[in-house]
Amino acid sequence: MSSCVDKKEMKKRVSHQQTSLLLHNKFILVLGDSIQRAVYKDLVLLLQKEKFLDRSQLRTKGEISFEQDCLVEGGCLAGLNNGTGYREIRQFQSDHHLVRFYFVTRIYSNYMQSILDNIRKGLKPDCIIVNSCVWDISRYCNKWISEYRENLNRFFRELKEAVPQETLIIWNLTMPLGEKIKGGFLVPEVEHKASQLRYDVIEANFYSGTLADAYGMDVLDLHFQFRFSLEHRMRDGVHWDAVVHRKITSLLLQHAAEAWGVMLTSSQTAAEDTQFFRKQAAFDKHPELAVSKPKRKRKQTSSDDSPYQDYTSSWNNPKKRVFWTNVPQTYRWVSPLQPLHPPNVYYRHEHDTREFREDYPYWSPHHFEPQWEQRHHDGVMRTRHNRHHYEPYTHNRRHYSSYGYY
Repeated sequence: MSSCVDKKEMKKRVSHQQTSLLLHNKFILVLGDSIQRAVYKDLVLLLQKEKFLDRSQLRTKGEISFEQDCLVEGGCLAGLNNGTGYREIRQFQSDHHLVRFYFVTRIYSNYMQSILDNIRKGLKPDCIIVNSCVWDISRYCNKWISEYRENLNRFFRELKEAVPQETLIIWNLTMPLGEKIKGGFLVPEVEHKASQLRYDVIEANFYSGTLADAYGMDVLDLHFQFRFSLEHRMRDGVHWDAVVHRKITSLLLQHAAEAWGVMLTSSQTAAEDTQFFRKQAAFDKHPELAVSKPKRKRKQTSSDDSPYQDYTSSWNNPKKRVFWTNVPQTYRWVSPLQPLHPPNVYYRHEHDTREFREDYPYWSPHHFEPQWEQRHHDGVMRTRHNRHHYEPYTHNRRHYSSYGYY
């Protein structure tokens, strides 16, 4: 399926090779509802191959095995249902990757406490991707605001105590709901809330995003990212197609790369690398060939026969189907992963209260404030703080001398 996707859009996404290298010797933990289950599935699939999820994989829940993962607990082993007590624990493990998923219907409960206990006693995750909202605000009580905020406070506080400081915690804001929705969580008893639920999600996103940022966690605003991509939403008004989930995976991995001090460059195939080395050898023998003229500006339209052409060309502006490119014919090869050097420090002065000493403008030291270059992802709200990058599985850990902090 991925071979049909527009090549230009594929370059914006994180490839299988980049994902495998970035998450090498990493433990990723995903917590949440069916949307988070699809996030887990797309990540597991991308770790193994360059392919999109199909519709049956997106809709199926509780299966015994998905792409060489295993059902640890719940799911079809305990009976599929739409109750608040439904459980599903999945895990994918390879020689150098570990991804685990817990299905939760409430951000803080007795079941969540048991999950936090497992985190305290077991292997510490390198990255936690979590969201819980729709079930919280629709299935438990009508006046959900105060209870949801209190549960968020408890969860964030205990989670911060359960994991080391180096663990990257990403809170996903809930994606836009449709005006008419139907889903497993929307049982007949709460169908009257369907029309108001999309507005409640916006309010819940405000509370959860603000609290997560206050606790020093990273917040990925998926509601903002996909507010103009509603054509990718399924007919039930809740779930999304494979193209959106690959975009979500790319956003998460791009942010994780920046948090860990790793640069994700454009991926190249082995054929492209071979072509580069051949051209580089020719340039070494004949330097005059190294000077190349840029190609003429050409017009590209959405005449591609790919079924995902309309999808992939509508991220920035859904109405645009025509774009121009001006690609110079240059040849450059870079490693798929390059560490970032620490950003340059510059100083800013908010209030001009200089004193002149011997005809020289002088500022008191307390007027200077260090300001770091804004390098983090545009869709992420976060409080800046140092985060060590480490690899828990290797015996000889890497130590970065001039970088490795975010």
